Amino acid sequence: MISLFLLSLATLQGDTIASPSRQIDEVVVVSNRQGGKRSIKGQVASIDEHLSQLSHVSLVRRGSYAWEPMVNNMQTERLSTTIDGMKIFYACTDKMDPVTSYVESGNLQSISLNAGLNGNPQATGNIGGALDLRLRKAGFDADPIALSVQAGYEANGHLQVYGADAAYSSHRFYINGGLFYRHADNYKTGGGYELPFSQFHKFNAFANLGVRLAEHDAVEGVVIVDHAGDVGYPALAMDVKRADAFITSLAHRHTWSQGVFYSWETKVYFNHILHDMDDTKRPDVVIHMDMPGRSTTAGFYSLLAASYKRHSFQINADGYFNRLFADMTMYPGGAASMYMVTWPDVHTYNTGLAATDDIMLPHNQTLRLSAKLAWQQQYLCNHEGYEALKVFFPGIDDHYQQLTGRIAASYSLSFSSSKLSIGAGWGSRAPTVTEAYGYYLNNTFDKYDYIGNPRLSNESAIEANAAFKWQPSGQFSLDVDADVFFFSNYIIGSFEPRLSAMTLGAAGVKVYHNISHATIANASLTAKWNITGSIQAESTLGWATGRDDAGDALPLISPLSYSARLAYHKKSLLVQAEMRGNARHSDYAAKYGETLTAAWIVFNLSAQYSLGNITIRTGIENLFDRLYATYADWNDIPQKGRNIYINLSFDL
Repeated sequence: MISLFLLSLATLQGDTIASPSRQIDEVVVVSNRQGGKRSIKGQVASIDEHLSQLSHVSLVRRGSYAWEPMVNNMQTERLSTTIDGMKIFYACTDKMDPVTSYVESGNLQSISLNAGLNGNPQATGNIGGALDLRLRKAGFDADPIALSVQAGYEANGHLQVYGADAAYSSHRFYINGGLFYRHADNYKTGGGYELPFSQFHKFNAFANLGVRLAEHDAVEGVVIVDHAGDVGYPALAMDVKRADAFITSLAHRHTWSQGVFYSWETKVYFNHILHDMDDTKRPDVVIHMDMPGRSTTAGFYSLLAASYKRHSFQINADGYFNRLFADMTMYPGGAASMYMVTWPDVHTYNTGLAATDDIMLPHNQTLRLSAKLAWQQQYLCNHEGYEALKVFFPGIDDHYQQLTGRIAASYSLSFSSSKLSIGAGWGSRAPTVTEAYGYYLNNTFDKYDYIGNPRLSNESAIEANAAFKWQPSGQFSLDVDADVFFFSNYIIGSFEPRLSAMTLGAAGVKVYHNISHATIANASLTAKWNITGSIQAESTLGWATGRDDAGDALPLISPLSYSARLAYHKKSLLVQAEMRGNARHSDYAAKYGETLTAAWIVFNLSAQYSLGNITIRTGIENLFDRLYATYADWNDIPQKGRNIYINLSFDL
């Protein structure tokens, strides 16, 4: 893959605790610093809108809040998502709360992506890729006092956004913190139809603290408190009463001004997530249910970076403990309540060792080698949940051990006007808690109840990738990249005719199992053209396919996608016109409950103007009020219709 070096070798002078160089495929900038892609809405944009700027990323949408990121057309199970290197696990059995939902634009600096197996040192099980959300910290020797205020409004759904943060920085000490709030009513689809249960509100508060102990030693602390409430999910049968997160970490960094080693960072962290599903506001509920979920994670990593001659090394040791528990209580009218454990209080202990080596070769050649080995132990600590699974899997143990790993290599060669990159890798992942131990979890996508399988084998994949960039002049560039994943023991649900559904209206029961093999392939083409000094054009084309061992289509694989953008930039004014679309999703996975999705195309207009420290942004999304749904819209819930937005930001 074509890669960028986002973070350069640095010392503690300036910015936060210095970070070693890390090779990434792409980065989207959230705050107001330079470099990288960014959303036209600026910092007021949601995390989901920032994620949509990354070329390998698509988003599964179950409502207007907390979209689930996919990388290379793979969902959460095959990805690693971290916040500043911290492992965090969602607490909802229906994946209503991806890790990305527990931060806000106000406390993020950037979102970095490693596509495929060549992941960041803290990533585990990242067959599809790794996302790392980098927090925004004032840093040492920055502006002594800084203040930022943002406000935004969107007409469709009456979305209101308010944020403010402040920072103090000196050579020895820094602190910054802020508040962010969003509130939205039900939005209207194309044609003006209101979509019920698409409302939400969200509050986020954060604080970052840094103390320089000595010229080459410093510590940093982070605290994030996030709350979302009254969150509607029109694609699902239930909404969310509350989703709360407490995230904190403490890091120490030592740097060397000379010699082989230049940075050693050690971080300890803790996070707790509470998630309560609720159906009390839904009409005609036959059986009311409460479905709470809890996720607690504590962990550490220690990253040592060194450089010797043509080599740049990183060695990372990490470990974490995670506890997942979910249950449900059903209240049939006039009858006794029924109780069931859906995640049987699974305790996971994982420790790993990773290493990377970036080698500068002669004649504009580079070679990157990376590997990781991880050891995992899991314990089923809820007796009732363990006994329930034992009915379907007699003789199962209440504890399991797995060994997972990855190894990857990439090579690049630069010419005067082009660059060629090729890479390959192998990686494996352990089954998730849902896949291994989930109990009667209803999937509204295919209308089946799902049961986990403790006897699953680890899933593995071989990846091959290639990329080529041609830039004959400073006015034009063409990027082509492609990758293919060959899976063994691919994990997916399979219909079990001997079992009866528990959820009213469910089509039956599926049990997770391994199929012998599967394939997912992706390709994209991007062209950029600087027409004049003020006018730029960009166009992209994307293609993907996925097949199981019987040659049938896999679910949630993107159809042919395309986009085009024309921008005019003159001094403080930026005006953009954009077109996005998908071809007809005719190669859909009927075998796995997927349905046909019609072709669609939408047009957007936007403008941005800066006047001193004030920036105003405005625009119109879905200009022609198109009624449409994408292949990744759960149960074909329609996207927003025409939406006019405006936001202001002030920096001092």
